[in-house]
Amino acid sequence: MTPFLFLLLAMSSQPAPYTSNVSVNSQHVTRDFVPDGDLDKGVWRLMPRAAFDHNYTGKKRYPELKTEIASLWSEKYVYFAFWCSYREINVYKAEDPAKERWELWERDVVEVFINPEPEKANHYYEFEVAPNNQWLDLEIDLDKKPFNDAGWNSGFEHAVRVDEKRHLWMCEMRIPLSAMKAHIGPGTQWRGNFYRAEGIGPEEQRSLLAWSTVPARDEAFHNPSRFGIIRFVP
Repeated sequence: MTPFLFLLLAMSSQPAPYTSNVSVNSQHVTRDFVPDGDLDKGVWRLMPRAAFDHNYTGKKRYPELKTEIASLWSEKYVYFAFWCSYREINVYKAEDPAKERWELWERDVVEVFINPEPEKANHYYEFEVAPNNQWLDLEIDLDKKPFNDAGWNSGFEHAVRVDEKRHLWMCEMRIPLSAMKAHIGPGTQWRGNFYRAEGIGPEEQRSLLAWSTVPARDEAFHNPSRFGIIRFVP
């Protein structure tokens, strides 16, 4: 999000209690795999998905931008998949996707915010991937100044595919637990949220979607009090 929206959240040093109960299950896998963007492969085909097509306040819907998410986990990684219906794709062009891209959120992007330690509400991690596979990862701590550590590098892997016939772009992420000093077992619960930005022009003209809605008065994706629940199941 924009530096201004970051600042709104950074001004509060005390974590707010969680006020969202939306949840998604992450299914265990016994064999790790490298993301290739193919979400038709067997490991994802039968996984339950959570879907959203509303903006981050929940007050406006975009049926043509239906977004679905699913998750998997192993002893070493947590995986996320996105299926994104689109109208048109807006990305930074002629840039090297191997390099981290600051302000990636100013173009089309999917975002995962995850908190492996829900008791520390203001400390979490952000992962972004664009339809051209440009990426950004950040460690966020709203109790610090600066609160966003752009130098942090998780080593997460990601891949995308664009299906022009179906007007669908797909994203697959694999995030190493070691980068977050996290562990997962059956019954573990994290807090997190999933977002999507789409469209051309200034922020007020773009479509900003969120799985767990954020009240209009907060005006920011970076509102950990609205993080939903990620349940890790066998």
